[in-house]
Amino acid sequence: MSPPETWGEILRPQALDLALLTAFIAFALVSFFRKSVRLKYAALVAAVVYMGFVKSSLVSISDVFRLTDLSLPPFKYSLTWYAFTGFVVVSTVLWGRLYCGRICAYGALTQLMDAVIPSRLRVEVPRAIERRAAWIKFGLLGGVLAYYLVTHDLAGPVQYAEPFWMFTRFGTTAMWTALAVLLLATVFVRNLYCRFLCPVGAALGIISQLTVFRIKRWSECNTCRICEKTCEWGAIRGPQIVRSECVRCDDCERLYMDQQKCPHWIILRRKGNAFISA
Repeated sequence: MSPPETWGEILRPQALDLALLTAFIAFALVSFFRKSVRLKYAALVAAVVYMGFVKSSLVSISDVFRLTDLSLPPFKYSLTWYAFTGFVVVSTVLWGRLYCGRICAYGALTQLMDAVIPSRLRVEVPRAIERRAAWIKFGLLGGVLAYYLVTHDLAGPVQYAEPFWMFTRFGTTAMWTALAVLLLATVFVRNLYCRFLCPVGAALGIISQLTVFRIKRWSECNTCRICEKTCEWGAIRGPQIVRSECVRCDDCERLYMDQQKCPHWIILRRKGNAFISA
């Protein structure tokens, strides 16, 4: 009878993966807390390269399936998976859909596309349509969950409800054709899949209702519409931030801190000048 494995033997083959994942998550969090545009785009590039093409490790609808029937991988041999999944869940509870806006390789890819595609090509979806279309992903989440509970087929939804397989470069002609159409559509409608079609985004949107550290709102936000017009995710509606749609992209938070643009600071400055004059 062979002696039981030690934790050193278990950790040794997983140590590099755990170290790289920890470094990437730490960098992504630094970029998030610093509210730096440069660091944000550096984190997005790292997400595409490391999480996408190197690791091909994204939260998939298959992970949601595993949680529904508790068919989880063995803990001691899957430490990176548990660390990554745990981070996604905990970060969503703490800050909302941070994973979607900073960690997910596909979401990072479409945000990088958005940064380089000329704005004249963009089609702005009317707000009324955008609000209704945002519910599509929740319908898809319910549909694929129902499909899995009936068939226990992991492959079907992963192939046809998600484009994440693109990073593994394994797909059928039909799948690659559908992906090409989706990416072409994304040229004209920014972040199309993430905003309207992603079942994982829908699942994290449900969890994000528990968000602990929410985006600060000033009293002036009741009437100001600057951030609402700036938000590319349709997550700001008047004074309300729709937590299920917000991916913590930092755009509105940088505006809040801009004392030359945010009415909150402009009004405070005027009040201060009036007080000094009096």
